[in-house]
Amino acid sequence: MFEVTFLGTAASAPLPKRGLSSAIVAHDEYRFMVDCGEGTQRQLLSSGLGFRRLENILITHAHLDHILGLAGILSTLGQWETIERMTIYGGQSALDRIEDLVYRIVFRGARPPIQLDLVEIKPGVILKGEDFDVVAFPVQHRGPDCFGFIFQEHSRRPFLNDKATALGVPQGPERRDLVRGIPITLADGRVIRPDDVLGELQPGAKLVMTGDIGETNGLEKVARNAHALVTEATYMDADLPLARQNSHITAGLAARLAREANVKQLILTHISGRYRERDLEAEARAIFPNTVIARDFDTFKVKAE
Repeated sequence: MFEVTFLGTAASAPLPKRGLSSAIVAHDEYRFMVDCGEGTQRQLLSSGLGFRRLENILITHAHLDHILGLAGILSTLGQWETIERMTIYGGQSALDRIEDLVYRIVFRGARPPIQLDLVEIKPGVILKGEDFDVVAFPVQHRGPDCFGFIFQEHSRRPFLNDKATALGVPQGPERRDLVRGIPITLADGRVIRPDDVLGELQPGAKLVMTGDIGETNGLEKVARNAHALVTEATYMDADLPLARQNSHITAGLAARLAREANVKQLILTHISGRYRERDLEAEARAIFPNTVIARDFDTFKVKAE
């Protein structure tokens, strides 16, 4: 299961009740920040999440409303010394701008007090956990090196507790070995194999987050059968020419993508102050009913059914 907490959901400029783009994706002991707009560190504190385990930051693109918050977070972490290392993943154009921000402004003339790694991402797997992967995919927006991210749990076979108990498998490391695919031998000499206590293979949870996008073509395959799709809704269909001009999409286009990709839930963010929230939501729900507009500090659990 993945848990997504939105720290900022506004488009381009902050609104009275919406900060700039940022979200935390949590999975077991892992935490990933996706984008870091201005004011994100305050949002982290207000959310109750704090700075713990903030070791991986994924940047969708180089625009300032998605990276300026890094300055404050790094400055604070440098003073508090709460973590020893941070890795920032992004396209090269984003990393170039972040490098200037970090080394020419925040820590100008000084060595950062934490180990800071700037890692260029290319399409494909960028991080592997024990039971999930983080995958980057290219999107079209203004400028080069724009990405979205897939958080994908590995497929797994559920452990059948009742069957294991009936076979006399004790609680403890024996069951853990069976889950890992290792046969065990019981005290009476019987060999229990993983196939004896594991169910059918089931797909894991899939969360797709696009960042800012100006085009949905080609993303149907990326988002196919996702349990949740998080994408922008900067405009409404009535302003489609303006959306095209500024390389953004509408709530209607986002909903059509969700419908065509057969996702389970659509979560809209990057909300502009030019529209009423209920109008954006109505436009999307008319096409894809299971749509919700994220607000700052909303949390969603994304799990396989």
